[in-house]
Amino acid sequence: MRSKLVVVLGFLISVSAIVYAVSRRDGGRPAAATGADPGHGSGARPAVVEVTLMHSTEQKEWLEAAVAAFQRVEPTIRVTLIGKGSLESASAIRDGADRPVLWSPADSMISNLLAADWKTKNQAELFPTQGDRAPQPLVLSPLVFTVWEERAKVLLGDASPSPPLTWRAIRKAITSATGWAGIGGKPAWGFVTLGHTDPTKANSGLQALALMAYEYFHVTSGLTVEQMLDPKFQDFVKDIERGVPSFESSSGTFMTDMVRFGPSRCDIAVVYENLAVAQLDNAQGRWGNLHIYYPPVTIWSDHPIVVLDAPWVSPDQARAGTRLIEFLRSAPIQATALRFGFRPANTSVPMTSSDPTGPFARAMKYGLSLELASAVQPPDASVIRTLMMMWSRVARPQ
Repeated sequence: MRSKLVVVLGFLISVSAIVYAVSRRDGGRPAAATGADPGHGSGARPAVVEVTLMHSTEQKEWLEAAVAAFQRVEPTIRVTLIGKGSLESASAIRDGADRPVLWSPADSMISNLLAADWKTKNQAELFPTQGDRAPQPLVLSPLVFTVWEERAKVLLGDASPSPPLTWRAIRKAITSATGWAGIGGKPAWGFVTLGHTDPTKANSGLQALALMAYEYFHVTSGLTVEQMLDPKFQDFVKDIERGVPSFESSSGTFMTDMVRFGPSRCDIAVVYENLAVAQLDNAQGRWGNLHIYYPPVTIWSDHPIVVLDAPWVSPDQARAGTRLIEFLRSAPIQATALRFGFRPANTSVPMTSSDPTGPFARAMKYGLSLELASAVQPPDASVIRTLMMMWSRVARPQ
């Protein structure tokens, strides 16, 4: 409860800064509602513009607080938040089941996928892919491994400082015929287990597959469909996936279960950094210490946000959506993302904080690093589709 009060107080401070900025920009008057009728005189109420923002579930708490602040600044724009898995939301928009004004999936892989699918289906662009109206990153979170410290020392050779954790090292451990004992661990630990979400249902699982491919082919961009069809790469993926007892549909639920049930749930988990940061304090002392380890190259969940250029979005809604994006990407609101375990996408916001009780400061003793390895480029839509299909053929449980 106390932490929530601190967050609310921080937002009130942030809103004060935004209100001042907005009033300066608009000549000291509240932002006018798009769609208002100037002919009704000064006493007329401006029209309210309704906009929906469909977003990845990981952003829920930060967006709820940020949008509440936005409503106080822009009372004539009414925002409805809809949280939904990124792959699920992409399919729903493509098929016309959901019609939001704004969309913010977990990463650019999914926005690339929907953009290509929409153009194929409708012979038109759902949103620009370049320029100011293209998807803009909201908050950032790299994909990380969380590993029980005692077992991580076996995987990494007890090195200090910790080297990156590679998929090749994980594959070697999983394929050990005698489990942990075969690579220097305790026989009582049994076989090596890995946890990640279903790549056809959850974005973090799809990101895990993409990182396997980038490491296997020793590249950071330009994955091809032909590479996804390489039988040796498919064997590499199949070997790794032997260590996953079950493929879950939610990263958040999976991370909570890892902390709740300890190594009996899994030894190594692939999750978003923000989820790890939120759970690390809860894990310590329950089943030993849980630490963050980074892959040799990372992949970003950049949570891009965009106003859809769709038939159901009116010009008033598009303008209102643009105002919301500007607000969410403003420095004061971006700074609040740190409290929710996200890295701000606005480069003017520092990652460091004078608050020693902040989540990033606390997580550093558990392996969190502010400096990361180079990041890979999101694959093309055709590569993503083939990667998902390949996984379904060689690794999906029957």
